[in-house]
Parts: sequence; structure tokens; C-alpha cells
Amino acid sequence: MTAQEPLYTAAERRQRIFAIVGASSGNLVEWFDFYVYAFCAIYFAPAFFPSDDPTVQLLNTAGVFAAGFLMRPIGGWLFGRIADKHGRKSSMMISVLMMCAGSLAIACLPTYASIGVAAPALLLVARLFQGLSVGGEYGTTATYMSEVALKGRRGFYGSFQYVTLIGGQLLAVLVVVILQQLLTTEELRAWGWRIPFVVGALAAVISLLLRRSLEETSSAETRASKKAGSLAELFKHHKAAFITVVGYTAAGSLIFYTFSTYMQKFLVNTVGMHAKTASGVMTVALLCFMLMQPLFGMLSDRIGRRASMLWFCALGAVCTLPILMALKSVDSPVMASLLIVLALAIASFYTSISGLVKAEMFPTEVRALGVGLSYAVANAVFGGSAEYVALSLKAIGHEEAFYWYVSGMLVIGFLFSLRLPKQAAYLHHDR
Repeated sequence: MTAQEPLYTAAERRQRIFAIVGASSGNLVEWFDFYVYAFCAIYFAPAFFPSDDPTVQLLNTAGVFAAGFLMRPIGGWLFGRIADKHGRKSSMMISVLMMCAGSLAIACLPTYASIGVAAPALLLVARLFQGLSVGGEYGTTATYMSEVALKGRRGFYGSFQYVTLIGGQLLAVLVVVILQQLLTTEELRAWGWRIPFVVGALAAVISLLLRRSLEETSSAETRASKKAGSLAELFKHHKAAFITVVGYTAAGSLIFYTFSTYMQKFLVNTVGMHAKTASGVMTVALLCFMLMQPLFGMLSDRIGRRASMLWFCALGAVCTLPILMALKSVDSPVMASLLIVLALAIASFYTSISGLVKAEMFPTEVRALGVGLSYAVANAVFGGSAEYVALSLKAIGHEEAFYWYVSGMLVIGFLFSLRLPKQAAYLHHDR
């Protein structure tokens, strides 16, 4: 091939772009279904956890939500093994099918009044299915998108994993807001809360159809290898890479959940904003965050993944504390939005290449397992606990300790990012 010849034909480009769309569509559905539970909890909590105290009801639903996080490492291992042993396509289809089943089950569940304690027990089972599915979705999708993306633009195309992840959250908010306008509170509590779960199940079917037509990126020879999807292989020969990925993913997950899911509660409980105002601020901030991902992905294609990670950790370590201190005393929704967007812009150095920077650390035969398990462990421990740690420190009068905690984790993330090779260990034909 001469320097003047195009790297891909027009047909190949279209095929790869369609593959990115197909893979990321499932990611959007997975995160829509996962978060719609949190947004609808206020309406269905009394149906499954009857109590005179609304706080007790919400705590019970929050406990079921947290259980989904605990399933992620298991999902990361299970679906990573399936993807490495039986193919990325098979793993992605099973994960979205499981999410569909979980959402449909929740939509059809009888209430406590109908079947007693079996109702919350079945709700828990459905959420465990969804947590398992989400835990497996990340690693497999990240691996597939890194392998199918156009060379030289892998950062740009890989960034659509977080575009759809954030898009799933925003879509969940949008569906709930529309239902709030169309239905009364009584209707939402009686049956309206089931609608978003039906929407999620139907969307999962569409994603399943898209994924059926995807081309497999792993070879039959690789899948047949005894090393494929092996934990022993991962920890024997790629232990250092695994630890490195867990190290910087812990920092990335913590800052992501701090400035996305926890921030709305922070604006209400600490800043003193009205709940509707805080929702508006976060909707604008998350929309900006979503649109920033391709830009930061393109930047990583120019400066390299290692440089992007070092900038993320360095800026995050320096700026997180002053941003949170400034937010604590802000009295303008516009200023609050700008500060949160600034924090999310810093996070975008990481989120835009989150899956790719992990995929480049592992060889084909254990790539999905390495990416999925390292992410799920760090995400469950540090991302899933962010809100609990923040609220616990606030409850004992040391809220600012949480700001230092986030900054400290970013310093640790910087040290782990220094261990990244200047050129990717694998997928080395692309920066």
C-alpha cells in the first residue's frame, strides 16, 4: 500500500461505522434501563416496600440499586470470558438480552399487595440480572469498539461509548419528565412507573436486532486458544496491566460519579437549590458532557492516550477541591452549571477514552476479560460508593474531607497513569 492509497474503502468505512452504531446502541439501552430504576424509585417504592416512612421505602429501593453494583465484577468476569472464548458479538447479544429480560420483568412484577414479600424478592432478582448485564456490557463493548474502530481515529470512535452511556442517563430523565407532564402523581404511582421499563425492553429488542448483523472481530484461532478468557492467564502474564488499569479507573469512576449522579443531591443538600433547579442544572451539564466526548477522543488521537490520562489526573487533582468549594457557596444556577461543566470537561480526558485506554493494555485472548473485570472492580468499589462516602462524611460534619478524598484518588490515578506505555502495548498500530 502506498502512502497515497486510502486505508479503507468507502464500503469498509460504512461497515465499521455501522458496527460502532450497533455496539453503542446496546450501551445506550443498558444504561437507560439501569438508571430509569433510580429515577422511577420514588413512584414504585410504596408498591414493593410498604411503610409509613417514605425514607425507609427509598432506602430499600436504594439497597436493591446498590446490589446491582455488586454484580458488576461478576458480570465483568462472566461476559469477558464469553467474549474472549465465544466471540464479542455473542457476549454483546446475551448482555442486552438479559437487560431486556430484567426490564420486562420489573415492568410486569406484581406488587407487595398482591404477592407479599415475594414482590421485593423478585425485584431484587431482576436488578441482579441487570447489574450482571451492565457489568458485562462495558468490557465487551469497549473491546469490540476498539477493535472495529478506524485506525488513526480510534479515540474519536471509541468516545461514543460514553456518548451513549451519558445519553442513556439523559434519555431516562427525559422519559420520566414526559410522563410527569402527561400523568398525575397518583397515576405514576399506580401504573405509570412501569412504562419506562417497557420502553427499555422494546429498545433492547431493537439493539438486539442491530447487533445480530455485526461482524465478529476476534478470530476463531484466538477463541480456540486455551488462554482465551482465562483468569489464570490474565493474572499470570498481565497482572501489572490489570493493577494499572484498576488504579486509574478508580480515580476515573470516582470523579465521574461525583460530578454526575451524586452532584444533583449535592446541589440540593449542600448548595440549597430547589430540586427542580438542580435537575435543570444537571441536565444541561450532562448534555454538554455528552457532546464533549468526541472532541476529547479526537484530542487523544493527536496527543496519545498516555498524555490524555496524565492531563486528566493532574488537572483533576489540582482543580477538584476548588471546584467543589466554589460550588458549595454558589448562588447562581448558571455559575453552578459552568463549574460542573468545567469538572466534567476535565473528566472527559478520561471518559472519552475510558474503554480504549484499557483495551490497549491487553492482548486479544484476554482483552474483554481484562477490560471488563478491571473496570467492574474499580467501578463497584470506588464509583458505586462515591455517594455513600460523601453523604456519610457530610453526616458527621466533615463534608470537605470528601473533596480531599476525590483529589487524593486523582493523585493516585496520576501515579498509575505514569505506568502507561508511551505507545499502546497492544493495538500498537494506532496511538
